[in-house]
Amino acid sequence: MVADYYTASAEFYEMVAARHVLTSAGPLRTALAGVDPAHGPVVEIGAGTGRITEVIAAALPHSPILAAEPSTPMRAMLTSRVVGKEDLRRRVTISAEPAQHLRLPDRVGAVVVFGVLGHLTKEERVALWRKLGEHVPPGAPIVVELMGTGTARTIPPFRMLRERIGEQTYEWWTRAEPVEGDLLRWETTWKVLRDGEVVRSTSDTYMWENLSVARLAEEAGMDGRLVSEPGLPGAPEIGVLTVRGA
Repeated sequence: MVADYYTASAEFYEMVAARHVLTSAGPLRTALAGVDPAHGPVVEIGAGTGRITEVIAAALPHSPILAAEPSTPMRAMLTSRVVGKEDLRRRVTISAEPAQHLRLPDRVGAVVVFGVLGHLTKEERVALWRKLGEHVPPGAPIVVELMGTGTARTIPPFRMLRERIGEQTYEWWTRAEPVEGDLLRWETTWKVLRDGEVVRSTSDTYMWENLSVARLAEEAGMDGRLVSEPGLPGAPEIGVLTVRGA
């Protein structure tokens, strides 16, 4: 059974996604420059609420997109975003399949994998690389996003986000502890405050393997390069993997 990491916090995710896209959109557009729509659709694995889907659609206005999101509440927001815009409605096909079971088109022009790879085991990632290698032509970009924590280490609690909506304030807190090797246990907490008092909160934990683009390229047997360097803990590190020519 594939774990659902987002149901508990899905109602808050748009606040994260709105900020996330500000730092990710530029590197993603750079990575997708030159993609030929004739090579096939763009496959987005872990489409979330569709913010990155919109960036892909704008960067490649003639490419169809397969947007895969297994989390039901996240996919509901993705569907709402797609159905509300005629261009997205025409070009974006939404899939509920997770990365481990995703069925790919015969030909794929590019792949975008944001916020997913650290959740997968090495065996699951290797199987994904093998599958992608059968559908993605040499030189086409597989754009990956990592957590950007550098080395696996203790990250003390810190506030990632604070937003005001109506009469309430929303805070997102996170921390991490190494488990073994490059595996980190992340704990995130959302707090809803009114007049300075917490009226509601929700917490969840998940495991995330601390990876680098170089390591992914090695295990995939592909070429790899960085597009953007990590910043603060949790800030994205974006790279591109490409299938080598025969």
